[in-house]
Parts: sequence; C-alpha cells; structure tokens
Amino acid sequence: MWIVPLLGIIGSIVGFCFLTLAIASGLYYLSELVEEHTVIAKRLLTRLIYFVIVLQVLLWIVDGFPFALTMLSIVSHVIYLGNMRRFPFVQLSDPLFLASCVLVLVNHYFWFRHFSEAQSRSLANMRSIYDQPDIPSFAQIASYFGICVWLVPFALFVSLSANDNVLPTMGTEGPRIGPDGKNKRQGMVKAIVDSVLGSIGEVFKAVGWQRSGNTWDS
Repeated sequence: MWIVPLLGIIGSIVGFCFLTLAIASGLYYLSELVEEHTVIAKRLLTRLIYFVIVLQVLLWIVDGFPFALTMLSIVSHVIYLGNMRRFPFVQLSDPLFLASCVLVLVNHYFWFRHFSEAQSRSLANMRSIYDQPDIPSFAQIASYFGICVWLVPFALFVSLSANDNVLPTMGTEGPRIGPDGKNKRQGMVKAIVDSVLGSIGEVFKAVGWQRSGNTWDS
C-alpha cells in the first residue's frame, strides 16, 4: 500500500494543525476572561496554589511520597505565589518569574525520574507476570503531573499580562488604549499570538501578498 500511509501522514499533520489552533484559541479566550475578571482570577489562583500545597503535604503523609521532592514542590509553589504580588502584570526579567520558569522544569524532571525509578524497582521485584506492581497507573501519574506540577504554572502563564513593548510585534497595532485614555494591559498569551500573527503577516507582505478584507491578494 502506498496511498493509505500517505493519507495517514497528511491526516496526522492536518489533525495536529487543528489541535494547535484549538489550543491557541482556548488560551486566547481564557486570557480575555482573565483581563475582564482580574480580581476573581487572582483569588482563584491564590486558592489553587494553597490547595496544591496542602495536597502535596497529604501525599507525603498518607501515600509516602518522598520528603525532599515534596519540599521542592512546596517551595516552588511558594515562589509561584510570589508572582501574585503584582498580579496580573509581570516583568520578564523579574527574578521570581525567572525562578518560576526554572522550577517548572526542575519539578517535572525530578518527579518524572522518581516515578520512572519506582516503576523500574517494582518491575524488578516481580516474581511472576501475575504479580501486581505496586506503582501508580499511567492515569494517576498523568493526573499528578497535571494538577501538582503543571496546573499552577500554566494558569499563571495564561493569567499574567505583559507590559507594553515587552513582547514586540511585527505589523501589529501599538499599545491598546482603554476608554479612560490609559494603556490597556495585554495578556502574555494574547501578546504572543499577536506577535506570531504579525510575523506571518510580514512574511506574506514580503512575498508580495497584501491583505484585502478577509483574503490575501497577490
């Protein structure tokens, strides 16, 4: 067979593109909601951070999670909490923001290594194929990563707003002016999406395509 594998490749690429667009659209919409409801978003994020910290303590006490990694996660979420002091604005050169970005990757690496080593030890101790390994399932591990490792950083990334000219765009409008005549903040996700769209527009213009209404004319 030659055509079916080719169709599979094309379908996978198209599906990935649609999935990427769907995720970008969802993040853009969430960023819009946060801009309109900043106080509620700050309250929810703060409570979410405290919830994850309490959950980490319970996992250590009840399920016997390693103390060192538990403390690493708790300290990380305390640093995430520090980003709330000027919410929703953020400076990309802020030490707390940079530390948060590093700690996300550090937490992911060490917890991934912990679960991988636990699985290897459990499988090595199995005496027959009928023994049940004493390790969390894939769904449980994925849920842990989603809630305890990635949820708060992801929510902060969507919620925080970039200051004007922090993420310069190409071919896009300048700082937005609100009804009161002041510069209106722009979410980081929206700033990144606008930057990418502006760059794509510059590429189209460079090859001689001009945008007319909702279409591109050469």
